[in-house]
Parts: sequence; C-alpha cells; structure tokens
Amino acid sequence: MHTNNVKEIDDLIKIISKLPGLGPKSAKRIVLKLINNREDITKPLVNTLAQIYKNIIRCKLCGNLKSKNTDCSCTNKSYDQICVVENIADMWVIENTGIYKGHYHILGGTINSLQSKKDDGLLISALVNRVNKNSVKEVILATSATIEGQTTAHYIQDTLKNTKVKISKLAQGLPVGGEIEFLDDGTLFSAFKNRGPVVSD
Repeated sequence: MHTNNVKEIDDLIKIISKLPGLGPKSAKRIVLKLINNREDITKPLVNTLAQIYKNIIRCKLCGNLKSKNTDCSCTNKSYDQICVVENIADMWVIENTGIYKGHYHILGGTINSLQSKKDDGLLISALVNRVNKNSVKEVILATSATIEGQTTAHYIQDTLKNTKVKISKLAQGLPVGGEIEFLDDGTLFSAFKNRGPVVSD
C-alpha cells in the first residue's frame, strides 16, 4: 500500500479505495493517472469537487440533490405522480430506463423492520405534504423487495391512508430481496408497466 512513504499519495490512495468498486490496486492506478495529468484531469477535478462540496445539498422537500443557489424542480409546478424510491441511485436507474418521466421522492433510506415503525429521518412527512400541496393523483411505491423496503412501503401506505391519493406499487415480478439499483432495465420496465394498486389491510 505504501508508496515510498509519500504521505499525500498514501492518503489519496486510501480515500479513493473507499469508493464503490475500487480497491487499493485500482486506487493506485487512478492516483498515478491524476499525478500524470495534473492540468487536464486533476485541476478540473479538484475545482469541481470543491464546488460540489460547497454548493450541492439535499432538498428537504423531495430528497433530490440540488444547488444551494437554485430552487429544486419539485417546487416548480404541480404534478400528478410521485415515484417514491429509497435513494438517489435507485432514481438514476429508473430514469435510465425511460419508463417513468415524472417526479421523484427520495426517502434517504428505509425503516429497519426490527425497530418501531418510525421514519428515523426519512422524508415521509415531506411526502405527505407534497401529496396534499400538489394535489398528487398517484404515488408509486418503488422501494426494494427487501424486508426493509417492504416495511417502509407499508408504513408509507399507512401514513397516506387519510389522503385521496391512489397508491400503487411495482409489480411482483421483482425478485424477493431484490434492490432497485441492481435490477436490469427489462425487469424494471415490466415492474412499472404492470404496477398495481395497493390494497389496504
């Protein structure tokens, strides 16, 4: 792991190796690329990361990423549908399929099924406010088919029961235990097309 005791390089390798899909070997190759391309890659990368660190925040209404200096798209106008997902990665995967082009609500995680049913910082109250404020007609629950994902979906369903919104969920073609982020486009396409209404207990 050590590179002739150059602390700055060792520190950078350690940081980069923490990124998804990267280990020490890949991190070393990336660091060498950065060192050998300071003007073309490293300088613009450093500047862009600094701007992201300074300006990019999570919207308190919908959970999406936004600039501090601009309004989030969720505040721009009324809309009929909201697709509820667990995280940003899930939203990006669904967007890439092109099957859904409406608004999203990013919870920021799931409810732990072993704990009492509370949102623990999830944006569930914000979802209820969005539904009421924008006269939303349908909420699509696109949480994962894990125990935590389904627990969260059931809690949201219960929280929205006093609204008039239609609540639907992705078709059961989703594999049990499957996470949205790792599903293929065909599975997601089918799950959206065949989504059905949520039946109250």
